[in-house]
Amino acid sequence: MQHASSPEELAEIVTTIEAWLAEQLAENPVVAATERDEDPDVHRWFVRVTGEEKDVFSIWLHLQQRTLHYETYVMPAPEENHAEFYAHLLRRNARLMGAAFSIGDEDAIFLEGALPNDAIDDGELDRILGSLYVWVEQFFRPALRIGFASRFAPPESQD
Repeated sequence: MQHASSPEELAEIVTTIEAWLAEQLAENPVVAATERDEDPDVHRWFVRVTGEEKDVFSIWLHLQQRTLHYETYVMPAPEENHAEFYAHLLRRNARLMGAAFSIGDEDAIFLEGALPNDAIDDGELDRILGSLYVWVEQFFRPALRIGFASRFAPPESQD
């Protein structure tokens, strides 16, 4: 079991994350904004990124006593083809490392994962951001076409 980080260790990790976020905002072209939760006792940030398949999405980072939890909203619950949609995401989960598709509030689809606090460094933060970005870009449109298929169907001809 992971040990609970001391207040001093948490403060060091916060400094690492905030420096990394500042660097991403300055140098990473897909990072549009970063922000920290207004409550100073809560160690939570969001990174707004711009994509191609999904125009804009946010990645939330939440530092807790033992882990850094990260997640991004992918899409709302499917309107149709539910079994095929969820089977598609479960098959994708088998190929992901460090995150998994999950069902959240209102049955919305998220990608989420966690990292032990003692593993947090710039390289791991880069991996988290890069992985979530690539996976949303890669899996968003195919899942959308399954769960919202009728919206993509060609209009019926008026013969």
